[in-house]
Order: sequence, then structure tokens, then C-alpha cells
Amino acid sequence: MNSGTSLPGVYPRIINHVAISVPDLDKAVNWYTRVLGFTVIKHAAEFVADNTLKGRAVKDIHGTKLKKMKMAWLSSANQVGFEIIEYVEPKAERRQDNFEYWKSGIIHICITDPDIEGLCKRISDSGGKQRTEIWEIVPEKNYKIAFCEDPFGNIIEIFDHSYEQIITSL
Repeated sequence: MNSGTSLPGVYPRIINHVAISVPDLDKAVNWYTRVLGFTVIKHAAEFVADNTLKGRAVKDIHGTKLKKMKMAWLSSANQVGFEIIEYVEPKAERRQDNFEYWKSGIIHICITDPDIEGLCKRISDSGGKQRTEIWEIVPEKNYKIAFCEDPFGNIIEIFDHSYEQIITSL
């Protein structure tokens, strides 16, 4: 339904935050603050699926199988929130194939850093890995991208210029 006109009340929304899950919350918070420079907004809190307001929300959002989780709140340089969740009971398992492109859902987060080579190395040296080579995606402008992975299996794309600069140059 793309007629070229917007429905009433439709305007560009702001991305408020993204959330990832990890097997170890403390290690992930440490990694994201130390390697990517994210800021901790609120330290880890535990949530139990019980009859309290928070407990009922946990059950409503995650379903009745989840009994306990921990969560921390971080922020990026442009104030996009970044929530890190550890599912405690039942314990979440790391995906074996963490890039199941054939299934719908969120695939990756993307970070902008002008020193793409340095960030790829920092990620690799700190327990993550570089998944792809660094591509000069717009050779005439020397715009580059690469894909890495945090130590917990989450995919991180890196642009060396802004989203708008790279996408409009393709």
C-alpha cells in the first residue's frame, strides 16, 4: 500500500531503543561500555515473573515460560537506548547460527565509526570477531562498511560515515 501519500498522523518516528539478549549480562555491559563506549544509564536490575506489576509485565511481554531475567540500560552517542537482557530462568542458549537471514526479525545493529579498521580490530581483540572484510561500498567516496560480532553472538555492522551519506551514495 504505497500510494505516495501518507495516512493521517503518519510522520517519521524516532527510534527510542533496541534490545539484545546475552548469556552473561555483566560481561556484556562491560564489553559494550569498554569496546563501543556506550554509557550505562541504569545498572542491572532483576525481574521475576510474579504477581507484582513488573512481574506481570514480564509475563505479558515474554510469555509464561520465563521466570526470571536481568536487564541493564545503556545509551549510544546519539542517545539511542540500548537494552541488554540476560534470561536467567530458563537460561537462554546462544544461537548456533546467529545470522539466520532466511528468518524474519532483527538482523543486526549498526554503529558509525570513522575508524572502521580500528573498531573491527578492537572488537576482534576483545572476544568478538570480524565476520566480513571491510568493503569499500562507495569507492569514489571511500565509504566503507564491515560486519562484526560481539562475544555473545550479536551481529554489529559498522559504517564509517553516516547512514544518509552511505545510502544516498549507493
